[in-house]
Amino acid sequence: MKGGDKMLKIALLNIKGEKVKDIKLNESIFGIEPNDTVIYNAIVLARASLRQGTHKVKNRSEVSGGGRKPWKQKKTGNARQGSIRSPQWKGGGVVFGPTPRSYAKQMNKKERRLALKSALSYKVTNKELVAIDTFVIDTPKTKDMLNIMNNLKLDKSTLIVANELTDNLILASRNLSDVKVITADEVNTFDVVTYDYLVMTEDAIKVLEEVLS
Repeated sequence: MKGGDKMLKIALLNIKGEKVKDIKLNESIFGIEPNDTVIYNAIVLARASLRQGTHKVKNRSEVSGGGRKPWKQKKTGNARQGSIRSPQWKGGGVVFGPTPRSYAKQMNKKERRLALKSALSYKVTNKELVAIDTFVIDTPKTKDMLNIMNNLKLDKSTLIVANELTDNLILASRNLSDVKVITADEVNTFDVVTYDYLVMTEDAIKVLEEVLS
C-alpha cells in the first residue's frame, strides 16, 4: 500500500453481525469517483466472453440438392431460375445468416483496474460492502449459511469474497442461487455489479488492496 494513500473507515463485523472494530479502506481503491463508462465496457466485455459464437446457418453452397436448373431458361412463362437451392426457394440457402465468430473484446489493464475500483467504490457509497473478520462456518449445512446471512442482514443477492475457501463454505452456499463465493484473486467488475451485496473478509480486503494499489 502506498504511503500517500488516503483512508476511509468501515465497521468490521463477525459472523454474528456484531461490530468488532473499525478498519481503514484504501480510498484510492474504495473511495474514488466512479467511472460509469469503463464499468459499462467491463460488463459488456464480460458478457461477450460468455457467448460461444457457434451459431451457424447454411448458405446456398452448403444445402443439399439443386444440381441443375429446375426448368429451361426461356419460354416457360416462369421467372428464370438457376437452382432450387437459391435463397428464395423453400429449403434454399440462407442469405447473410449468422456464422461462427468470436465475440471477444479487448480492454487494457488500466481500464480493467479502474472499472473494478469504480464498482467497489459504488458498493461503499451505497453501503453495500460488508466487512467481516473471518468467514468460518462449522458445518456444510445451508441453514447455517442462511443464519449467518440473517445476522449480517443480507436479504438480497450476495457475493462473498474470502481469502481462502473452505469445503464447508462452498458446500453451505452452493444451494443458494443468489449467493456466490469466490476468492480475492477472482474478484471482477461483473460480479461486483451483478450482486446486491459484497461481503469481504478482512484478509481478502488486504489482498485486493495490494493487487490494485
